[in-house]
Amino acid sequence: MRNRGRKQAPGDTANNKKKNIVSQDRRNDYDVTNTVQVSSPADVRNAVWKLYSETFPGAPFDKLWLAFYDFERLFTGRYPGYLGCDTTYHDMQHTLDMTLAFARLVAGYERSVDASDRLGPERTRMAIITSLFHDSGYIRHQERDSDFVNGAEFTLYHVTRSADFLRRYLPELGLAKDAGVASMIVHFTGYEVDLDEIELEDPRDIICGHLLGTADMIAQMADRCYLEKCRDRLYKEFVIGGVAVENSKPGEYMVRYKSGQDLLRKTPVFYQQVMRDRLNLKFNRAYRYIEVLYEGHNPYIEAIRNNITHLVRIISTGNWTLLRREPLYFLGVTDAVHEVESYVSEQLAALSGRAIEKDELLMPV
Repeated sequence: MRNRGRKQAPGDTANNKKKNIVSQDRRNDYDVTNTVQVSSPADVRNAVWKLYSETFPGAPFDKLWLAFYDFERLFTGRYPGYLGCDTTYHDMQHTLDMTLAFARLVAGYERSVDASDRLGPERTRMAIITSLFHDSGYIRHQERDSDFVNGAEFTLYHVTRSADFLRRYLPELGLAKDAGVASMIVHFTGYEVDLDEIELEDPRDIICGHLLGTADMIAQMADRCYLEKCRDRLYKEFVIGGVAVENSKPGEYMVRYKSGQDLLRKTPVFYQQVMRDRLNLKFNRAYRYIEVLYEGHNPYIEAIRNNITHLVRIISTGNWTLLRREPLYFLGVTDAVHEVESYVSEQLAALSGRAIEKDELLMPV
């Protein structure tokens, strides 16, 4: 991709304003503009603060600062009662990347609509906190979840668990009034509740949900190592969570994804049939608000298209060696990677010869 000049966007650093929107030199744990290290809570917090303060001049940031602090404690195993993040795909980098994308979407949205439709600082604060804890449902509690060995076991209902966490957490932050809405809009990031059945009194809360769901999808699919992470990490979470191989009835197992490569082979179809429907129809093309910050360009959509184009080329040639990036893990449980490998190997060995293939598309994000 050739260089394209652009104005500096909020959250970017000054020395990057003449670089590509999607840089060929992008580092594995940096955002799509290669300006923010999305594995660093402090760097993302500072970028979000810049966006928030420019969008809502004079609005206090203290509770958001505390939320970032608590998010880091929760995912690194320092939050009272919790063990820390041990899901290798839904790790700390993913949540930070999504939260930055959400803050950018809000900044673009607020510049694009009439004053009566704007979200305002308090609603945005609530939604940013929801973003930070939208995957808190993957984090195991030391006592309540003592029978589980990995957070990926909660895959099929982790959003409901995240909603429960938000209902407990927001009152501790002095934001009890936001707990009800936050616990509902977090479901826009998952598939456990039909989005059309989520009832919210204020249309602006629905907009928050659209922006949250959009940020969750575009951030992870625009990740520089998205393809490697799907093959090497998401597949394992799907095995642990009962998604890759479903126990449909006693003694019968149905295979949706035979391997990480099989998951990737089905990803272009997912992109065409599911992602576009969700982003364009369910979320009303909310991703377009990013373009307000980048002179009509959308670095997330560009990065996603690059990833899918690369994947289609790999599938057509069969040259899987082209997927050779080795992203770091950002977890909070010692030996989590080794434990996941062992647990997945044990599960697949136990299922060997007892499962039949099922050609059904499920959400690989």
